[in-house]
Amino acid sequence: MENPKILFGIKIKNLREGKGWTQENLAGRMDISTNYLSSIERGKENPTFDMLMKFSEGLDVEAWELFDFGHEVSPVELRRMLTGFAKDLDETKLRLAVKVLRAVTR
Repeated sequence: MENPKILFGIKIKNLREGKGWTQENLAGRMDISTNYLSSIERGKENPTFDMLMKFSEGLDVEAWELFDFGHEVSPVELRRMLTGFAKDLDETKLRLAVKVLRAVTR
């Protein structure tokens, strides 16, 4: 598993960019410096609980969403996850999974 601070930073950046905001926009909403926000997004800072709540409010998301790293992992980790899922599938579910993956990759 990747470093949680890096995953958290990637998550913050993805949430911010998903809203079409610059670092300046989010930093202004949170009343923090863009340098501090940049450090968090790069996984260089360890935000406090109060700062986590500011992120939740500033990004207008539930606090738990800040820690949902399922899509923020590296391609290597995603491949590992897919392999793990495939091992646990019976034939019917495996065939369905292949159909879904084919549809997604077209």
